[in-house]
Amino acid sequence: MSLVRALLDKFWSPDVWLPPNVTWADLEPNDKIAYANYRHLVIPLPLAFMLLGIRFILERYWFAPVGISLGIKNTKPKKAPPNAILERAYLCEGKIKHKQIVGLSKQVELSERQVERWLRLRRAQDKPSTLTKFCETCWRWLYYTYSFSYGVFCLWDKPWLWDINHSWYDYPHQGITSDCWWYYMISLAFYWSLAVSQFSDVKRKDFRQMFIHHIATICLMGFSWMCNLHRIGTLVLLTHDCADILLEAAKMAKYANYQKVCDALFVVFTLLWITTRLGIYPMWIIYSTTIEAPNYVEMFPAYYIFNSLLILLLVLHLFWTYVILKIAYKSIVAGQV
Repeated sequence: MSLVRALLDKFWSPDVWLPPNVTWADLEPNDKIAYANYRHLVIPLPLAFMLLGIRFILERYWFAPVGISLGIKNTKPKKAPPNAILERAYLCEGKIKHKQIVGLSKQVELSERQVERWLRLRRAQDKPSTLTKFCETCWRWLYYTYSFSYGVFCLWDKPWLWDINHSWYDYPHQGITSDCWWYYMISLAFYWSLAVSQFSDVKRKDFRQMFIHHIATICLMGFSWMCNLHRIGTLVLLTHDCADILLEAAKMAKYANYQKVCDALFVVFTLLWITTRLGIYPMWIIYSTTIEAPNYVEMFPAYYIFNSLLILLLVLHLFWTYVILKIAYKSIVAGQV
């Protein structure tokens, strides 16, 4: 127990998490100022499961009926006939080469064409219906719309929205208001829920990058909360949510076969994405945390971790910008998104 205690004391050392000459006792909530309480970081975990429950109810009783009313079909592909050997090969090998197909055809006493047909049916069996994708998109659109709207409401009267240097004045002796507290807790809960549901949601091509994004966001919010950097954290959240609303709306229009609406939304989304993720985020937020902050705050180890995570998000933004521009180019050539 003494070893565990020593390791915990080392991990939670104020020399790591706080500026010089500041201790955890200095940031204990009191009658005069409500500091961010690191113990509250466990609250988003049950909230995440609550969000998953709300999502299940909304997808089943609201989003699905809306999708069906828009003509979106919940068609399920024909199932591949049971075959233990082919099933095992499909699950273990993933993409099966022709040489393996030849060997499998001998094992199951089927022709190569029959094995290929079975594999096509099995792959199609794993593909979600358009209605399923529509429902998942509706949930994300609803959350991002709420989050951005609440973020604007929450931060409108906060001085650091209009002058980012207020994020550093009097740091770390900055209290947190109840509206910002809820903004943080619900945002953390949402990203925890995404990290969990990603394994059962529609499989995305950028699965790994998206998972890294979720974990980096959770770590970033957790670190900023513990280090009382919640002011800059709220600006990061606000900057990230606005473009996602249009992306999810464009997907919804695509699934509902409103192609012109989808095209228009995608154009606006692309412009807003580049403006916020490659403009405002690095030139306003990261510039402030790396160039301006040292003028007001004495640096400490956790601060460098915080900045590293901000830069990791920027790297992911660059990757997704490449993907978005690639889609835009193909869309221009094809005439639609």
